[in-house]
Amino acid sequence: MAGTSGVITRISGPAVIARGLAGARMYDIVRVGKEKLIGEIIRLDGETAFVQVYEDTSGLYVGEPVESTEAPLALELGPGMLSSIYDGIQRPLDKIREAQGDFISRGVVVNSL
Repeated sequence: MAGTSGVITRISGPAVIARGLAGARMYDIVRVGKEKLIGEIIRLDGETAFVQVYEDTSGLYVGEPVESTEAPLALELGPGMLSSIYDGIQRPLDKIREAQGDFISRGVVVNSL
C-alpha cells in the first residue's frame, strides 16, 4: 500500500493517536496496527493524526504502524448492491461469511461489488 506511515502513540477505546503522518489529510482512510484495522483521520495537528477506528481496538499497542491510504472512504454503487447486506463500511456480510465463516475477523478486506 503506497502512502504515509506513522506509529501509534496513544489508544483510548476506538480512538487512536498516531505520529509521523506528514502529508496525511482529513478524512483519509488509514490501516491501523499489525491487523490493518480500518480507521479514518478525524483531526490533524501537524504530523499527529487523531484516528477513529471502525473495528475493535483490543490488542493494539503503542508503537504499531499506521498507514494512510491517502484517500477518503468511498463507496461503490451498482446493481449488485440490491440483494446484499453490508456493514457500516460497505463490506458485504455474505462474502465475508463465505470467506471466513460466521465470525468476522478484525481487519478483513473484501471487495464490495
